[in-house]
Amino acid sequence: MKLLRFTRKKVALVLGVSLLAQSFLLHIQPTYVYAAGTPAATTAPTAQTQPGSQLQVNAKSAIIMEASTGAVLYEMNADEALPPASMAKMMTEYLAMESIKEGKFTWDSKVTASKNAADVIGSGQLIAENETLTFKDMFNAMSIYSANDASVAFAELLGGTEENFAKMMNEKAKQLGMSDQAHFISATGLSRADLKNPPQSIEGETKMTARDAAILAYNILKDHKEILEFTKIPTLKLRPTDKTPMINWNWMLEGNSSNPNFKKYAYPGLDGLKTGSTDDAGYCFTGTAERNGMRIITVVMGTKTEPERFNESRKLLDYGFNNFEIKPYLSANAEIDSLKSVNIKKGVQTSVPLVTKSGTSFVVKKGAKDTDFKVTTTPIEESKLVAPIKKGDVLGKATVSYNGQEKTIDLIANADVEKGSWIRLLFRSIKNFFGDMFKGIKGGA
Repeated sequence: MKLLRFTRKKVALVLGVSLLAQSFLLHIQPTYVYAAGTPAATTAPTAQTQPGSQLQVNAKSAIIMEASTGAVLYEMNADEALPPASMAKMMTEYLAMESIKEGKFTWDSKVTASKNAADVIGSGQLIAENETLTFKDMFNAMSIYSANDASVAFAELLGGTEENFAKMMNEKAKQLGMSDQAHFISATGLSRADLKNPPQSIEGETKMTARDAAILAYNILKDHKEILEFTKIPTLKLRPTDKTPMINWNWMLEGNSSNPNFKKYAYPGLDGLKTGSTDDAGYCFTGTAERNGMRIITVVMGTKTEPERFNESRKLLDYGFNNFEIKPYLSANAEIDSLKSVNIKKGVQTSVPLVTKSGTSFVVKKGAKDTDFKVTTTPIEESKLVAPIKKGDVLGKATVSYNGQEKTIDLIANADVEKGSWIRLLFRSIKNFFGDMFKGIKGGA
């Protein structure tokens, strides 16, 4: 009876307040409570580094990187800047392919070798002064035969002079996220002492770290994967009339599996990317191979012999493929328990279900379990959760973490929510008001 008497005393007050509530309908804001979930940081994915103490590599530096994520699977002295020799041509290749993508040239465009290009020393020496080849044929010479003359011809085509082109290389290195130690003075990777016209406005020597080489390879494969159509070719005649073909310096190409001279080096799935050697650099190699849907990039720098750079690369590739795999985690249109729905203001419905916009996958140690992953969720700011809502609208984020790798995906509305009529919203506000009032009365009793 105490509760009943208390309620009667409040009737007049309730009726008065309910009328007042109508006039303030648009200003009444209910409290929204979301499903559990800690707001996630919006940091970029980070590399996964494994100590790899069981892997011993006979080189000055080495690294293994997974090609779709940039996750580092193994590294050894990967941040020491060393001369990369012809691995520097990967940047020349990148800029040449970029000019194609930008529409400045086509694969049928003509490229003429100057005297400066024809006279450059080192690998190549197949192209005569004033000889003109198609862009594609010149690119074949550079990517298959590591031709210095072709590389300088591209530098002069794209930069006007090789010195200006080297400045373009350095600028692109910054854009691609290579370290401050990455530095280019020529299109070829030749040392200053070997250049007939060394740059006057650029100091130092061409240097890269193993990590820089991997980052450059990662970006080539991401932005210009057509490079593999060139680098996978074991032999090719530069001109149809040539008596002998160019031999790819990459002995590990899968295409060499039937070549008596190189079959013991041939590696299944290997189709690139770039060798390099000078007295200062030793023997270097940036390799890439794909197996079971996973592509790996490897770099070795400063091995002592030509066979050793391939033998050490095999160790890296075997380690990567034997110990790691791509593991899907979450799929598109999946619910996440910590944020299955969000509340919506001024809608016909008061909430809307959420699902993932896309799936995600990670490079993981083989045998990784779902419990090794951590998922955090957060809705968008409350002020934006207002009807109308369309199916597919982004209403939240989910961040998935695994062993240092982190990926963020959108959470989207899985249904439409139309804007509610004023009468619907009026009665809802009255209902909410009375509900809150009686809860307070009950609690006070």
